[in-house]
Order: sequence, then structure tokens, then C-alpha cells
Amino acid sequence: MSHVYIYEGGGIAFNSGCQVKPIEGLQGKINAGQATEAINNDDVHKAKTSLISLENTANRGGGSCYNFNDIQQIKEVCLNNNLKYHLDGARLWNALVARDETPKQYGEIFDSISICLSKGLGAPVGSVLLGNNEFIKKARRIRKVLGGGMRQAGYLAAAGIFALENNITRLAEDHYHAKLIAEALMKKEFIGKIMPVETNIVIFEVVNAYTAKEFCEMLRRHDILCLSISATQVRMVTHLDVSGEMVYRLVELIKTL
Repeated sequence: MSHVYIYEGGGIAFNSGCQVKPIEGLQGKINAGQATEAINNDDVHKAKTSLISLENTANRGGGSCYNFNDIQQIKEVCLNNNLKYHLDGARLWNALVARDETPKQYGEIFDSISICLSKGLGAPVGSVLLGNNEFIKKARRIRKVLGGGMRQAGYLAAAGIFALENNITRLAEDHYHAKLIAEALMKKEFIGKIMPVETNIVIFEVVNAYTAKEFCEMLRRHDILCLSISATQVRMVTHLDVSGEMVYRLVELIKTL
């Protein structure tokens, strides 16, 4: 269910020439035992295992958060097998707020982290790659080769700094709004399984009365936008631009359906 595996246009293979071994976890989360089992032994017939990548929060897992103890146990697997450890932390801020964790905890344990300053933090753009000096020096060269350099990017950095200084603690408001939406959906007969809501993502099944696409279209006619991610599943995300008034209007609409 990893975002970098499903949604990046095959970029892992296309850009890096790497082969991926996906692991079926729980709501997008894996554990140390699964990671250990997935490591290829030293065999010329098999791809060499060199990296473990986690996603926190897990998008397709309904915004689920790792238990930090599980992250630490997987780190031990990496150390014991000479593997690098990467975190897709596009929504890491949500996990930090939901679990009362600190950025320092994650910086000390991962070799590389990608984070996002848009999404819930509200900056106009901004994915940031973190790592040690040697790693970032190499990453800058690869970015240049791929044509990813930017000029006059300071104003975008300023927006990112503003987001970091002002918009992290308010993520708890998004989490609260997501739970309100989930509670309203739970009471409807045409709603099937709802993934546990830990942060700002609500993924749920639509059954009987609607297909997922029909449900989204019905809401669109009321100026409410959401996404069908399968024939039966709908995804809603709360964020900086979704106010309490908007959430209240959605909840009241759900009650009438």
C-alpha cells in the first residue's frame, strides 16, 4: 500500500533501476518480523536487498500511524543486515501530533526522510529531503541530473518556514474534523467498513445505495469534493483549508442521506 510504490509512476524502477518487494502490512504498516523475512539472502539469482522504506502516516492505510517501538525494532533489522532506512514522511507532522512525538526521534533513527510542507501544513509547495551531509550532496547531484533544480526559490522556502512555525499544532483540529466525519458515516446503512481514523484521512466503503463514484458525484453537486479510490472506496482528507463550518455542513448532509 506504499505511496512511493503505487503512485509515483513506476519512478523507483524508472529513475533508480531498483526492484521492490512489497510487504502486505496492517493498514500500510509492517513489522520487524515481516521486514526480516523479506530480506533476500546473498544469492546472485536474487536482487540485493539494500533499503527498507516505511510510510508514516500511511495514506492508503487511512492516515494510520506507526507505533514508534515498531519503527525502532525495524531499525535493528537494518543495523543487523547492513540496510539503509528511509521514511516517506509526507504526512509525518500528522503522526507527530497524533502520537505526541518529536522530529528529533525520527531524525536520529532514519538514514533519510522525505517530508512535505504543503498538505496539512498549507505551504504552496515543498517536499524536503533530509539526510546527512554526504547523502544530501549526492542527492543534489542526482536532482541536477534529473533537471530538478530551482532558481529564486527563497520565497517558497519562506512559505515553508511559516508553515513549520505556525501550522503544526493546528493539525489536531484536522484530526478532530476527520473523526466527526467518520462518526457521521458510521450511522448510515450504505456505509461499509471505515478504516480506523487516527489523523486527517477518512477511507470508507460505500455499499448498496451508491457506488463510490456515484457517492462522490452526489457530494460534488453540494460543492463537497472527495475522491473515489476504487469501485467501493471513498477517501476524504481534512486540512488547513477545510474549516469547522465546512465539516459541520458535510456532517449535516450525511445525516439527510
